[in-house]
Amino acid sequence: MLFLTQSAAVYGIDALIVDIEVNLQPVRGQNEEPSVIVVGLPDTAVRESRERIRAAISNSSFFFPFHKVTINLAPADLRKEGASFDLPIALGILGANGDLGNAESLDATMSIGELSLDGRVRPVRGALSIALTARANGIKNLLVPEENAKEAAVVQGVNVYPVRDLREAALLTQDLIEGVQPRIEPTTLDISELKSANGKYQLDFSEVRGQKTAKRALEVASAGGHNILFIGPPGSGKTMLAKRLPTILPPLEFEEALEITKIHSVAGLTGKSGLVVERPFKSPHHTVSQAGLIGGGSLPRPGEVSLAHLGVLFLDELPEFDRSVLEVLRQPMEDKQVTISRAASSLTFPANFTLVASMNPCPCGYFGSTRECKCSPPMIQRYVGKISGPLMDRIDIHIDVPAVKFNELRGRGTEQSEKSDDVRERVIRAREIQLTRFGNNGVFSNSAMTPAQIRKFCALDPESESLLEKAMHRQGLSARAHDRILKVSRTIADLAGSENIGPPHISEAINYRSLDRNYWA
Repeated sequence: MLFLTQSAAVYGIDALIVDIEVNLQPVRGQNEEPSVIVVGLPDTAVRESRERIRAAISNSSFFFPFHKVTINLAPADLRKEGASFDLPIALGILGANGDLGNAESLDATMSIGELSLDGRVRPVRGALSIALTARANGIKNLLVPEENAKEAAVVQGVNVYPVRDLREAALLTQDLIEGVQPRIEPTTLDISELKSANGKYQLDFSEVRGQKTAKRALEVASAGGHNILFIGPPGSGKTMLAKRLPTILPPLEFEEALEITKIHSVAGLTGKSGLVVERPFKSPHHTVSQAGLIGGGSLPRPGEVSLAHLGVLFLDELPEFDRSVLEVLRQPMEDKQVTISRAASSLTFPANFTLVASMNPCPCGYFGSTRECKCSPPMIQRYVGKISGPLMDRIDIHIDVPAVKFNELRGRGTEQSEKSDDVRERVIRAREIQLTRFGNNGVFSNSAMTPAQIRKFCALDPESESLLEKAMHRQGLSARAHDRILKVSRTIADLAGSENIGPPHISEAINYRSLDRNYWA
């Protein structure tokens, strides 16, 4: 008997429908023995599923058929990997054996899940992507492991049924085939309740003592989506500032949260809430590999730059990273996406992140501070020279973060630190100005302006023109640095509510390039 079920395979951050055909052929004669054959480019995990499924069916009080079982995963020219096909294959075998009724297929129903030997259903990756694919293909019902139910239920228009074991899944499938009231209620989520949790961070901007200039630079970076580099001695607050950047970024829209959750779901990092409602903050260790940072594998998976999509990628102690690893950042910083090509496929992952990097001014960390620096000029040059000029050019803001004075550290300053909510309001107003300016051109922040948009929206008066020209000659800035200064100036003007860029805006933007490579020479 032939029985058809459906599942899905995740490729990149999207999923494709996989039809699972199970055929039972009786054993004829004494020379033939029962067997299970899986075809359709299965990987090792899928081929090994035969023994898991056999044990799960037997331990769930069902009879494993004494037949020659042929399982076809279609389309046959796409490689199938992972254990998420266990549950649909097991349901297909039960259906072909007549344990689910007289139907020959499971219409408008998809299932995913890994099986334990005792029949329990284990969670899998990519449940959200699979739910989105089910909705796009008009599939009404989706059976998922209980741990993946909230994640998949974020997608409206699909009945997501959580199942704990194979027997429960089989009885539910029989209800769906017969058209009776399912014995399990579909999981539902209150999207408005999830949205209300957005922006409730445990950290706050007001916790940072002193560092008025650095906090102002961080506000500018948030308002325009600019990359930023902190340079200062140990303990000056570089990491503390970086961790609070997500708290002053605009709240996530629902579609943005859905896009972030898709990426985290494929990586198996989705939280219990089912939807990522906070902007991600990723801080990889300096020993990270190129594949770990950008993504990779035989079937590529997202790396840190994609997991930081629409959030913050923080690289602490920037010169300690391998130079070849840093150089692979150049393309995603420009294109806001990563394309990974393999012999079998080429996949593109989104990577629209804000880069925040930090470094010491020298190997010992105390160059230019009150403590004695023991580093010679050649040592400092070698240390800073680990970061290439092209990468430094792609960082819009370089800001010095000096050691905090005692009075500021003890909170004895006359000026109170602003809370994240207050700073975020100014950032949101500046972002709204940018959205109005760019319209539907696919540009959402000043940092993403094209050369044509820079010429159009960053016109300078004679005084500002002269100021920029002097800075270019004195600091030996590149053409890319010239564009970065104009973009940052545009953001500073937006924060001030100014329609035109003036000398104060250009001057502040130039100060944010004062730690360019030529400064160290």
